[in-house]
Amino acid sequence: MKIREITENMEKNNLSKYASLSVNSKGRQTWEEKCDIRTDYQRDRDRILHSKAFRRLKHKTQVFISPEGDHYRTRLTHTLEVSQIARTIARGLRLNEDLTEAIALGHDLGHTPFGHAGEKVLNEIHPVGFKHNEQSLRVVDILEGGKGLNLTYEVRDGILRHTGDIGPETLEGNIVSFSDRIAYINHDIDDALRGGILEMSSLPEKCIAILGDTHKKRINTMITDIITQSMDKNEIMMSSMVRQATDELREFMFENVYIGSEAKAEEKKTRNIISCLYEYYVQNPEEMPIENIRENRDADNIDIERLACDYIAGMSDRFAINKFTELFIPSPWRV
Repeated sequence: MKIREITENMEKNNLSKYASLSVNSKGRQTWEEKCDIRTDYQRDRDRILHSKAFRRLKHKTQVFISPEGDHYRTRLTHTLEVSQIARTIARGLRLNEDLTEAIALGHDLGHTPFGHAGEKVLNEIHPVGFKHNEQSLRVVDILEGGKGLNLTYEVRDGILRHTGDIGPETLEGNIVSFSDRIAYINHDIDDALRGGILEMSSLPEKCIAILGDTHKKRINTMITDIITQSMDKNEIMMSSMVRQATDELREFMFENVYIGSEAKAEEKKTRNIISCLYEYYVQNPEEMPIENIRENRDADNIDIERLACDYIAGMSDRFAINKFTELFIPSPWRV
């Protein structure tokens, strides 16, 4: 018996009846021989982890744009925190930890430089709009390596639906949706306190009384509540009290950090960078790297705006800044 088959049998024998078993996956868009060692979901996790899009997350904004301090979160550290929270919940509920991890690691691959500020600009100027979850799916389906990663249906579904009105089909995907919110609320509080945007005394007292007065306590409260409320159920949920406190804390963060705070003072500049780069590459598509247009370079009706959007969305913060400087800031004359 192959190692993969042993693991698949362990899933059948040990996981909850509500878990998504790798052997029951709806499969990949293009058929492949199965790995002798890894299950399909383990293989998906590894493909995401080794992708260029994943590595670029280390230089993409979470909240603070190009922070000087070493301890502020980036999009990569956010992703890793989401993954760890999600794995803890999945393990506690005896759901498929490998599927959960794969979705968590891939959920933000399509995020733009400069975080949600970049996403908002591309959504305004690109003719069909822009959403980072849809772009994440586009990365794993098409863009990564010029042909995509050919992931399983369940991972792709979890990536696409980790945010939005329609939730994922699997419980594992729903765990990632909750974990994403748990992670960013709490680590953004931590970063805002470090950056002097918030004071501990300014956090809403009722929420803190319910969730905890430290980063560790709040995350533990949320995770424990989800596991307790969702145990032996075909649903991932929070208790009404913890859910309300979490939602109110999230609203507080929007009012005091995400919109109009000092942390967002540089966003007007980043909007200009994204807009100028987009206009430039639409007018000068030949200056995009050849791998960005390989798939359609011989076609008569290349969607230049789509290609420009893909190229810019894939940039890290510093790459976008460097490109803007190269294209729009004059260099001093050297004799």
